[in-house]
Amino acid sequence: MVATAGWAIPRAVADAFPAEGSGLARYAARFRGVEINTSFYRPHRPATYARWAASVPDEFRFAVKVPRAVTHEARLVEAGPALERVLAESAALGPKRGPLLVQLPPNLAFDAAVATRFLRTLRDLTDAPVACEPRHPTWFAPEPDALLAATQVARAAADPRRAPDDAADPDGLPRPGGSPGLVYHRLHGSPVVYRSAYPPAFLDALARRLAARAAETWCVFDNTASGAAAGDALRVLSRLHASEGTTGPLSREGEGSG
Repeated sequence: MVATAGWAIPRAVADAFPAEGSGLARYAARFRGVEINTSFYRPHRPATYARWAASVPDEFRFAVKVPRAVTHEARLVEAGPALERVLAESAALGPKRGPLLVQLPPNLAFDAAVATRFLRTLRDLTDAPVACEPRHPTWFAPEPDALLAATQVARAAADPRRAPDDAADPDGLPRPGGSPGLVYHRLHGSPVVYRSAYPPAFLDALARRLAARAAETWCVFDNTASGAAAGDALRVLSRLHASEGTTGPLSREGEGSG
């Protein structure tokens, strides 16, 4: 699933999308998934989620970012009520709800007891696919990786990388960790985070990895501040179409699995 964080359509690539319809409907004409970031900042009514779900095709999926009340305010401690709320609200997406994204604050170090309680609580509440994006170096070690795998949580392959142990593969791509059942790339832009577009060589390597996928795979561009995300995502789709001999914007091959 190639997607962006949010469904804004920058002017620079507007011609690649239909001219008519809501922003989300126009976005969904080219992509089969999106990451909802606004759920991190504020709750949404179930009716809002239901309206979004009704405006996209059946095969479209929404990844939902877990609220900062869970990750940044509670810091994973006694976060059950906040988790229950976002799960109940986003349930209105129905089968179009995809993975949950748990992005941790950069200063949240790995604490085995806290992490274990949180992940067990999460798994008691949902069996949905979950990706965790830790940003403190202590999370990139065998113990946290094993815990994530044991609780069927993927560690996002995020760029820029956050720790020396978060090694890139020979193509320069960050490596995923945790559970192998979900691969979740989260690309923030480099060298300027949230702004820089990615160079062609990076997008070539990324497209090769996505084409060789075996698990449910998401590739989310979060370099949205300058509008680069949509262009990068479209370029990856073009590479996937070319590698598999397809041309349609909504072909399965171009969109990835998930």
